[in-house]
Amino acid sequence: MTPDGATPAGTGGGVDAATVQAYLDCLDRADQTAAVRLATDLLDAGASVADVLVDVVAAAQQEIGRRWFTGRWSVAQEHAATHISELVAAAVAARTPAPTGRGRVVVACVEGEWHALPARIVAEVLRADGWQVTFLGASVPARHLVSYLHQAGPDAVLLSCLLSTRLVRAGRMIEACRAAGVPVLAGGPGFGADGRWAAPLGAAAWGASARDAARLLRRPLHPAGPFPAAADDEYVAVLRHRRTIVQQALYAVDPAEEDADEVAGVAAQLVDALAAAIRVGDPALLAEFVGWQSGVSRARPDGTPLLDVLLDVCATALAEHPRAGDHLRRARRTATAR
Repeated sequence: MTPDGATPAGTGGGVDAATVQAYLDCLDRADQTAAVRLATDLLDAGASVADVLVDVVAAAQQEIGRRWFTGRWSVAQEHAATHISELVAAAVAARTPAPTGRGRVVVACVEGEWHALPARIVAEVLRADGWQVTFLGASVPARHLVSYLHQAGPDAVLLSCLLSTRLVRAGRMIEACRAAGVPVLAGGPGFGADGRWAAPLGAAAWGASARDAARLLRRPLHPAGPFPAAADDEYVAVLRHRRTIVQQALYAVDPAEEDADEVAGVAAQLVDALAAAIRVGDPALLAEFVGWQSGVSRARPDGTPLLDVLLDVCATALAEHPRAGDHLRRARRTATAR
């Protein structure tokens, strides 16, 4: 799940912008003591766990992401700030009373998803709402998750996915959970801004925020009908070409040594986005990825946009796969329009 997108609520009535700014100032100074004190003072003043973790910590993390994306903050600054927010989440958790018996849930990140703080915030908001919560953290392999489900027997799994390029893995995890008899509540922008890609992957519901998760779990949560199979298995064929496409992309771009990892990463993500678009049956997924990537990818020395080269490489390698070709053509139109 992701904590974003909620409005202030709770016994404290939410927090104001000045409080969020004060917390951001703590992160800017890398002052973990002040950040923890600010959070615990809010709790002492009557704010709820959701007020603190959603309206302060998560809101600040969104701003941190913007600062990193625009180059105002370095990766090191972003990592330091995220670590402090993790310490704040732990401090808030230490103040949370014991569960009141609503039931038991497991919170996990999709395999390959390393941004665990949003899911941790959801876990703590649910714990404060009376649930017994097991937080499994970042990048949980599907087989290990299912093994744990058989041991623990939870009422539901809450699955966090921030990147749409991880949706094929998310689908496999949801299918495995349903086979074990456990419904999945999906969350995170990886399932689409409005959660539209959650149902095609078999999730019982999708929530935009930690408060949504708490609300949805208060009613029976069951898998909705038969598992929705993919229209075909072309997405599997696309993923089988992943290594070859990355190699061909490196040959076509011929990047400087220090840029090779970046080019390989973008090429791999492009293949993953294409496979995910085919899996959920929505070419808009790939178009959205290409549109975003067009804004951040550098051009080749000759001025050719990197995405143009990578789309050509994919189209050539996947020429025998019609659905992939159609999605790539649509994505190219998106890139050209920008």
